[in-house]
Amino acid sequence: MFSVFDRNKTFKPRRKIEASNPRYEVHKLAHEVLKASLDTGNLREAVKVPDGYDVNDWISVNVVDLFNQVNLIYGSMCDKCTSSSCPVMCASPKYEYLWADNDRHKTAVKVSAPKYIGLLMDWVDKQLSNEAMFPSMEETKFPENYGSIVKTIMRRLFRVYAHIFHSHLDEIVACRAEAHLSTCFRHFMYFGWLFNLLPPKELEPLKDVIASL
Repeated sequence: MFSVFDRNKTFKPRRKIEASNPRYEVHKLAHEVLKASLDTGNLREAVKVPDGYDVNDWISVNVVDLFNQVNLIYGSMCDKCTSSSCPVMCASPKYEYLWADNDRHKTAVKVSAPKYIGLLMDWVDKQLSNEAMFPSMEETKFPENYGSIVKTIMRRLFRVYAHIFHSHLDEIVACRAEAHLSTCFRHFMYFGWLFNLLPPKELEPLKDVIASL
């Protein structure tokens, strides 16, 4: 699925769910379902929770995969996204994003697109690595605020797609990867819709793209 991109240009190392992880079987199944859905052209089936599986487990492994997809897409053309070409993180002049993370940036700040996306990817990676938020052991329960954490991750990853579509589509087309971008975005959106993870207001920058889905 990722062969159209140069793996050596990955923006961040891909997160992996190791075979020793008790949730590896769910991860493996998610990939099998996705491959089968791509073969049939029905990505809506790829995001549905299989019978007998825990919905939080399913969401957990899929969020890792969706993060990796965005990571690889941006990584394929991040050398074109610079502080000079993209001095602000935006999705058209109408939508500008400020960064805040309740840690080093407690107050929202304006940063360049590559800086914003770098902070975003680091932040998401930190959440996915946090055992208290995304437990790897079956006996560890998901936190009560798990849903809100996942929604924030999805909302922020959507902003990377929004920036790519509005500011770097020419680069994607130049490397003949627009079909791959479309497939990954459809997968992302179907997953977000099914589990109600994306607020409608957040989707406004890509409403025309989304309408074409």
